[in-house]
Formats: sequence, structure tokens, C-alpha cells
Amino acid sequence: MVDSGAAVSQGPVAHKFLEKDDGGYVSGGWKSEDGKLSCGYSSFRGKRATMEDCYDIKTSKINGQTVCLFGIFDGHGGSRAAEYLKQHLFEKLMKHPQFMTDTKLAISETYQQTDADFLDSERDTYRDDGSTASTAVLVGNHLYVANVGDSRTIISKAGKAIPLSEDHKPNRSDERKRIESAGGIVMWAGTWRVGGVLAMSRAFGNRMLKQYVVAEPEIQDQEIDEEFEFLVLASDGLWDVVPNEDAVSLARVEEDPEAAARKLTETAFTRGSADNITCIVVRFHHDKADQLNPNPQAV
Repeated sequence: MVDSGAAVSQGPVAHKFLEKDDGGYVSGGWKSEDGKLSCGYSSFRGKRATMEDCYDIKTSKINGQTVCLFGIFDGHGGSRAAEYLKQHLFEKLMKHPQFMTDTKLAISETYQQTDADFLDSERDTYRDDGSTASTAVLVGNHLYVANVGDSRTIISKAGKAIPLSEDHKPNRSDERKRIESAGGIVMWAGTWRVGGVLAMSRAFGNRMLKQYVVAEPEIQDQEIDEEFEFLVLASDGLWDVVPNEDAVSLARVEEDPEAAARKLTETAFTRGSADNITCIVVRFHHDKADQLNPNPQAV
């Protein structure tokens, strides 16, 4: 299994990450052994006093099937919720008994159980951290994108930007109705906020608002075909100033996904993003798909 920043891979699944810190930008890259997939990430504290974004990248083989997991976790009110997700979410997901047979169910249950576990772990503290999660899980050629909060995942398909998640904002009509039906209020306080406090309608943590701010993910699934070029997962520090179409056009000219991720974070900062900025770019190499060794023992 490979974790972001890990130096050792177990089994023939992946090369190690080569992580570097350059002027506050932490970035790194990874390639699969079979050459079908490469990814890069870039994370930057930006204008914020503290860093509350986290990211996680894991790959493993389960029942002979290669599984890759990518996640962006944007903390608010502190970094503890985001750090907890980095440490536990994917580990718990891969241990779910139905992860390989009913991946959507496994993701939904694991998200909500991990939220409950985090709140339980924090029950004796006076903190009320929260976090988004935007994750992409690739099981063979099947992609599952799950989202809680206002981080976002998009895909470039034949050069077109297609969002695979919809931001959970309190003024989204269905979210507002859900919150108000649960007895909550959505009000304007500089931006639309749940209870005048939280500028997103779903999150991990946020104990004080848990009745309204749920961690139930919205999940989209896709079969990856040759038109799918790359994924971009990022915190709202990117999306606040870089539209989906811009992200695709900027990343598309960089063959190396780490360079693409770095370009996106730098562009967001240049355009005035006042937030932490974290981005993962996952590139599909379809020309490698037919070059797999049919004998896994020989890999």
C-alpha cells in the first residue's frame, strides 16, 4: 500500500512518492507499475496563518484487483477533522466487507461511520473542528467520486470539464430544504451559512450543527473510457478563483500531473485565493492499457 509521502510500496502496485517542499508548496508524484495511471499533487498554505487542508493517496491490491484512492480534506475550525480523515477514511473504507461488491454502499456507510468515530474521539474536547471530503476511488476501470462539503472533483473528457460533484452550499435549494426540514436555518452572514455560522451544508465533524450538517456523501460513478483524460480534485481555495473549464485548460498542457497540480495551485494563489490551496491531478494513460502482463506472477 502506498500513502502520500510514503517511501515504501508493498507489492508490485506502485512506485514511491517523491515529495518536495519548494517555497511553501509541497508537491509530489506517483506512477502505477503498469503505466496506466499517474498522479501528482500540490498543497500550499497560501495567505492563511495555518494549514488546514490534508490530502491522501493510496493504492492497493484487493482480491487481485488494483484499487486507487485519492482524497482532498479541507478542514475548518482547525485541522483535526481533516487530519483524522487522512489517517482513517480510506483505511476504514478498504476494510468494509462490501467494498469490492457494493462500492457505493461501502463509501456511504464508511463516510458516515468515520464521522461518528471522529465525533466520538473528540467528545472530551471543547473543539468543534469540521472538514470536507472529496474523494475518487478507482476499482479497475470503475470510478466512484464521493463528496461532502465544498471541495470538488472534475474530470476532463475529450477536453471538456465535467463536474463529478456538486458543492454542498447552504443556499442550494435541496440542501436548504433539508436543513430547514430538520429545524435549522440558513441565513446570510457575508455568505449563506447554516445557522449563520457554517458556509457549507455537509461536513465531517461540526458537532454543534450535526443535526443539520450531515456527512452523507453524494456519489457519482463512471466507467473510465478512452475519452477520460484526467481528474482534478481540489479544495475550494482553488475553485473559488479557478472555474472548472480553466482548471482543465491549465492542466491539459502539462503532461506531468505533478506539474499540472503545481500550476493549478500557483494560478489560484496568483488570482488572489485567500485560502489554503490543495490539488490532486490523476492522469489516465490509455495507450498503456493493452500492454499489461497477462501473467501477474511475472510482474
